[in-house]
Amino acid sequence: MQSTPSLQADDIPLVLDGCIENKDLFTIRPGEMVRDNVLKEIRPAGEEIIKVRDRQGACIFYDNSESACTIYEHRPVQCAALECWDSSGFMSAYSRPKARREDFVEDGVLLGLMREHEKRCAYEIVGSLVGEIESTGETALEQILEVLKFDYHLRPFVCEKMGIAPEETDFLFGRPLVKTISQFGLQVVRPPDGSFLLTILEDQVSET
Repeated sequence: MQSTPSLQADDIPLVLDGCIENKDLFTIRPGEMVRDNVLKEIRPAGEEIIKVRDRQGACIFYDNSESACTIYEHRPVQCAALECWDSSGFMSAYSRPKARREDFVEDGVLLGLMREHEKRCAYEIVGSLVGEIESTGETALEQILEVLKFDYHLRPFVCEKMGIAPEETDFLFGRPLVKTISQFGLQVVRPPDGSFLLTILEDQVSET
């Protein structure tokens, strides 16, 4: 699958002006494993990356029937700089400062929830707890489950209390940990009683 563009600081006006909406985006948080198509390696994200969603392997703004970008006049910097015969323009755009979620969120309460989420659900914390499973066993597993539950239940809570569309939560809080926990070799299983169980799973990564 070809990677969709990530947003640079230069792209902030595209979101603020409504050319690209929050629901069109998702966030890769620091520490989430990604496949970097520029460096050609799998690595933990070193910084927050805001990306355009894909649909069936292609950018959601790509019209397959017309073979054209539906927001061509307002496309992100990375797309504008992409020339198949010369990669220097793209590399220059890629190296510029990246956009951050806080560039687009003005509501103080929501910002506070986002910061609390990052404080409690950072990949560094999850990775540390996974590393403790061998030595502390059930204690570490219970702590991981608490993190997963917080991430899982915060999303619908914010949608209900603040009138936010569910499609925006992957942008506000990053992708759900119940899915990305796979990078640590674990999988969440939800029995009929609604509880959370962890099982072993091979590593899976995503693309930047």
